[in-house]
Amino acid sequence: IASDGQVVVRFGHILAKQCLDQRCSTELLRASEHTRTVSSQLGIVARVKAVTGDSKTSSELLLSNVQNLVRAVRHVLRAAEVACVKGLGQPSPDPEEEEVAAFCLQWRKNLSLHRAKEALNSNRDELGLRKTREAKAEPTLMALVQEQPPQTRNVPKHPSARKGHTVTDRHL
Repeated sequence: IASDGQVVVRFGHILAKQCLDQRCSTELLRASEHTRTVSSQLGIVARVKAVTGDSKTSSELLLSNVQNLVRAVRHVLRAAEVACVKGLGQPSPDPEEEEVAAFCLQWRKNLSLHRAKEALNSNRDELGLRKTREAKAEPTLMALVQEQPPQTRNVPKHPSARKGHTVTDRHL
């Protein structure tokens, strides 16, 4: 799980480099660095727990760190969504950057389709406001990550990750 956090960090850094909006880029870098810190902490706690054995305190600390990593990853993905909406520049010819751009483009396409369907088929109340009960939630990067089967996911691999191991191989 800790190494998956490092993959999300790499994703965030690549996307921040492509982001056209400086504030979004800065927020994405900040969220990515926080994720790197939490991921490193989790790795340390996991190694200590492996050496010291099973205790309630170490298990609770490990669980707490995993929960912190999940929150940090969600923050990176929300910042990535904002960056995608604000606009991305052309990726460099680097295959990893092209994969990130393709992944974000797919999400942006899903979001546009969702919004177009909502605009055409929206139910409105007597004041002309959309009814929220019947409205489907907008697609998120997290949902796109969770929808894809492990074999077809197109998110960059961490340089030291196992072959075929990507950020989306697990449901974060």
